[in-house]
Amino acid sequence: MAEGKSRMEARRDELIRKNLLSDEFLELIQKNRKPFDLLMSYYQCAIMEIETKFRVLNQEYSLEYDKNPIEGIKTRIKSYDSLVRKIRRKNIPMSLASIEENIKDIAGVRVICSFPEDIYELADSFLKQDDIVLIEKKDYIKNPKPSGYRSLHLIVQVPIFLQKNKKMVNVEVQFRTIAMDFWASLEHKLRYKKDIPEDQAQQLQEELLACATQSAQLDERMQEIRNQLVSKFGE
Repeated sequence: MAEGKSRMEARRDELIRKNLLSDEFLELIQKNRKPFDLLMSYYQCAIMEIETKFRVLNQEYSLEYDKNPIEGIKTRIKSYDSLVRKIRRKNIPMSLASIEENIKDIAGVRVICSFPEDIYELADSFLKQDDIVLIEKKDYIKNPKPSGYRSLHLIVQVPIFLQKNKKMVNVEVQFRTIAMDFWASLEHKLRYKKDIPEDQAQQLQEELLACATQSAQLDERMQEIRNQLVSKFGE
């Protein structure tokens, strides 16, 4: 089984290289392998900085208010094929400098919270830190996407301290409740299923939209119950 899975993964990787990774991009990486790896390491360092900040905040909330607003933290670096798709979509020059300047979400941190109010409280605490620079904010909780997608998105710059200098690096930070994250995971799987007949895909999208409405209502009800508990019995 393991050998079969390994062969399948190898074939998948080969298909990605042939179909998704343009020759131009591969040539860019080959010629600039060390600078490209260095750039990716900067994004990885920025992720570690952001993740540490949230873990410290969660610890502080635990000690001071006896609550843990963060249920989990997920991180990722954009893959080569995702970069290629974004380069093509944005029609930007094929250079490392252009990638760094124009693609703001190469590094991503997703913070999963217990309740919607925790999201805004945590985001405010995070943005008050004097080494965080807010570049862009999109609130898809108060203004969901037509698909039903809900999340709070921030593009921020965070400093990483290198051997001889400091570098500001862009990171996308997403805040979701557990329900929002579960819904988004399912919607993501549907979006990348290319072999679903159009009529069935449309039906599934409609069902997902209904689920988004129900999950939003559930978040609101649970938030209200939590607020009542806090008002009567404290945190």
